[in-house]
Amino acid sequence: MTYAEMFMALQPGFFQKPYIASLPEEEIFVEQVIDLHAWQEGEPVPCPAHITFGFYEGEIEKLQSAVREVEDDWVQWFGKSDRVFCAFDGDKVASFCLLDSFGEADGKKVGAPGCVGTVPSYRKQGIGLRMVQLATTILQQEGYDLSWIHYTAVGHWYAKLGYKTVVRWNCKGIIE
Repeated sequence: MTYAEMFMALQPGFFQKPYIASLPEEEIFVEQVIDLHAWQEGEPVPCPAHITFGFYEGEIEKLQSAVREVEDDWVQWFGKSDRVFCAFDGDKVASFCLLDSFGEADGKKVGAPGCVGTVPSYRKQGIGLRMVQLATTILQQEGYDLSWIHYTAVGHWYAKLGYKTVVRWNCKGIIE
């Protein structure tokens, strides 16, 4: 199974969703993957020493406030039952990502750090990249075969950790 076929199996009807079909045709997005059997975390991405990492356990409104600072449309995806991995500055959320199962395809268990964001005042310090590095390690430890970055326009950023672009697409579908 190719990654394009895997993508379509994991996301059936994706290109028929109104919010995807209405994107400008010139906007190109990518799907990226790391094979977790071969991946090694390597040296920690440098970030401020006082930043800590862990799963969010606080009030959902506080988390949603941080999400709203990054992307208001994402707030709907962050509910009480979601597993959210975060970077913290004391009790403040500095960066966040959903950490989920993306499904299973071709006999492979696929995990996904999704809706990755860093609050504007914490950007350009390595915090978000370190958080994704740790989230990828968690997926590896949990026995996932692949870590999948879905629907991003910043593939170059994830590539710093070893994520490889496997599918390029726009509102019309997969671009060969």
